[in-house]
Amino acid sequence: MHFTGTVYRNPYWPTWPLLEITQGCTHNRCKFCTMYKDVPFRMSPMEWIEEDLQELAQSDPDARTIQLLSANPLVLTYDRLKPILEMIHRYLPKIEDIYLAGRVSDLRNKTVDELKKLRELGMREISLGVESGDDWTLDRIHKGYHAADVLEQCHKLEEAGIAYWMTFLNGAAGRTHSLEHAIHSAEIFSQCRPLVVGTSGLTLFPGTPLLDEAARGEFDPLSEKEMLEELKTFVENLNVDCTFITHHTVAANLTGSDFLRRKAGIAAALDHVIRHGDMDRMAAFRRNKRTL
Repeated sequence: MHFTGTVYRNPYWPTWPLLEITQGCTHNRCKFCTMYKDVPFRMSPMEWIEEDLQELAQSDPDARTIQLLSANPLVLTYDRLKPILEMIHRYLPKIEDIYLAGRVSDLRNKTVDELKKLRELGMREISLGVESGDDWTLDRIHKGYHAADVLEQCHKLEEAGIAYWMTFLNGAAGRTHSLEHAIHSAEIFSQCRPLVVGTSGLTLFPGTPLLDEAARGEFDPLSEKEMLEELKTFVENLNVDCTFITHHTVAANLTGSDFLRRKAGIAAALDHVIRHGDMDRMAAFRRNKRTL
């Protein structure tokens, strides 16, 4: 298999088989991320993709799902994705669902009709690293799009019948704009119909511009307690029925389906941790993280 670097995959999707069709990230300028810092973006040669599918046809001929890598293979145009999906079906004829991740901006180069055709070929669920629905925050962390783009592109997915995930990056705005980040993100997410809303807490990794800015006093990161308060505000303002997933340092298990039914309980659990939680332990856990 042609895995050209560290493999990052969505752990909630089937973990095998994996097929690398791109390398690196087209944007690679988000201020909080180092995942593909030294990996130039390129599409995998079609010969590599076919060789890998030939290998998978031998090792896992009955595969019904497959996850496509790397950072944002969704950026490939319809004309580039279509033959890859067709090739997948040729070598793995039992495939039903094809999973892949991408940026909101990756959808701009596809029409609704093209998305519908990709869905027919198995692309029925994707993950979008949205991070925020607040324009100030999106500009601050260099995401390269705005809240209006999130709405426009997610509505295209809905029209095409493709399920999607949205992520909220807790702490991305710093202390200066925390409330707006939480509330505006919840407002934008609530105007969409995501299958899953996932949240993670900002960690300032070595080599990220946000860590350098924090060292110079240009970025004011939230404390663990402030992160929890921001997450609670996001939860309280989120009004969309979805599965809710969080990778926060908080020990309480907040992940599960039926978000609207569980919303009050999630907020109450967060409030309890805010008042009684061991913030030093949570901070130590965050310091030990090595990647997003």
